[in-house]
Amino acid sequence: MKHLLLSFHQGVATVTLNRPEVRNAFNDEVIVELTAAFLALSDRDDVRAVVLAANGSAFCAGADLNWMKRMATYTREENLADGRGLARMLEVIYTCPKPTVVRIQGDVYAGGMGLVAACDMAVAAEGAHFCLSEVKIGLIPATISPYVIRAMGSRAAHRWFLTAERFSAAQAHGMGLVHEVVPADQLDAQVQAITGALVAAGPDAMRACKRLLHEVGGREITPGLIDRTVEGIADIRASQEGREGIRAFLEKRKPAWLQP
Repeated sequence: MKHLLLSFHQGVATVTLNRPEVRNAFNDEVIVELTAAFLALSDRDDVRAVVLAANGSAFCAGADLNWMKRMATYTREENLADGRGLARMLEVIYTCPKPTVVRIQGDVYAGGMGLVAACDMAVAAEGAHFCLSEVKIGLIPATISPYVIRAMGSRAAHRWFLTAERFSAAQAHGMGLVHEVVPADQLDAQVQAITGALVAAGPDAMRACKRLLHEVGGREITPGLIDRTVEGIADIRASQEGREGIRAFLEKRKPAWLQP
């Protein structure tokens, strides 16, 4: 791939944004590559978790300036097609059946916030800053909004969407946008601790758990939703992996998915 690096280690795939010269700003080519990468990793049985990372001083500065120049000349129809590509990328990351962790080593602006919010977990270095800067240039964070509002909460979104102020990693942690904030030299260790926990879990259970999170999160508790959760536990208990996990627990041994 032209703009991404892919690496694999002990069941963890790392997708690295590799445009440090433009602060990892993305364009239509990066969107296509990220979409293809996450679709491919979704289908790989040897991949148990995915880390989204970046090289350079910034994690992602949002849209590439040259891409923005092209956008300025687009018709509404061309902008619709362009927006659908970004929306598809975010949806593919969000619905990836493998657990995803974003490693934030530097600043995150505008569309980069969508990348952070679309992942399951986020770990940030203390010096990272965040900004939903769109209104400053007469735009709105529309396509990323379903993911960012879910991640930071509606009340927080009202402030940061409307003021376009920068906020710190500590503030991002306080609102739930990121799960851990650590010194920069501890970033990799914290990411590895999280991915280590992820690869120890049952792979089928992990996929089912992600579906559960999407089905239940933010929904009204109705008889139909309750029935769906009952079906979910019944299905996983009756599955081969579920039976093996229970037997391993009772027999005080490692489950089959952790055997060499």
